[in-house]
Amino acid sequence: MPKTKKAKADKSAAGATAAGGSSRARAATKPSKSRTKDSAESAVPDEKGLDFARAWVEFPDPADDEQIFRCDLTWLTSRWNCVFGSGCQGIQPGRAADGCCSLGAHFSDEDDEKRVAGHVARLTPEIWQFHDVGTETGWVSKDEDGDRQTRPYKGSCIFQNRPGFAGGAGCSLHILALKEGREPLETKPDVCWQLPIRRTYDWIDRPDDTRVLQVSIGEYDRRGWGPGGHDLHWWCTSATSAHGAGDPVYVSYRPELTELMGKAGYDRLVELCEQRLASRLPLVAPHPADPADPADPTESTESTESTESTESTEQ
Repeated sequence: MPKTKKAKADKSAAGATAAGGSSRARAATKPSKSRTKDSAESAVPDEKGLDFARAWVEFPDPADDEQIFRCDLTWLTSRWNCVFGSGCQGIQPGRAADGCCSLGAHFSDEDDEKRVAGHVARLTPEIWQFHDVGTETGWVSKDEDGDRQTRPYKGSCIFQNRPGFAGGAGCSLHILALKEGREPLETKPDVCWQLPIRRTYDWIDRPDDTRVLQVSIGEYDRRGWGPGGHDLHWWCTSATSAHGAGDPVYVSYRPELTELMGKAGYDRLVELCEQRLASRLPLVAPHPADPADPADPTESTESTESTESTESTEQ
């Protein structure tokens, strides 16, 4: 059952809210709010900022006539890709090797924690660097608000294998999934596999006295972390160094988007993204961190004119 179905039942009395781990990610930061947004952004010139034109598309969920999807095509057709271990600067100064795992991960609900626990039970010392600590003294902790999360240990999530570990650096739950031929979304906490996609819900009251659940799929930017997000050392979604992938996000994140939207919803999203990219006109509202589009028809025209001019001279 798609998670959107579950969320609709859980959020029936809610207005604007985040789900599937997003709200817990906001609680997970808890950094100082002493710096302003401008100081956080200006400190990292690699990032393009938060406010720019975006192209959104809205369409009915083919599998549920009581909800609609609202998707950020600027983000989903961008060339972002995860650069963990190959250029990631990390969210905490001096801890680039942690990526976005420094704070641990809050569980979206009891089911999320229970699911993760089942996979933790299969971790071995060869895969999990802190297997002895986690099994003997626990891998779950509570934050200052009493919310449950993966336990921070020695400056990062307890499941985070440090550089040099023989079993591989990075998330041990991610490594487990790859070794077992699974998608990492099966073994990791919700917020971990969803990042940097952000799914939110809004009940929309229509003029004809009907209601529809609007499911928004967009970029998990600094604001997605809450006020503390502006104090993160670095964040990748608007960083030029994290844009340049061969495949756009809607392709590279197929498993995650399918889980978030259901297969029918994802298939419709693919059609709309392909239509956007197939346009012969320059993209409306491209992501500012993306590299220049080599298929820009203006560039093609200039190249053709240049070639024709050269051939004429040679003849």
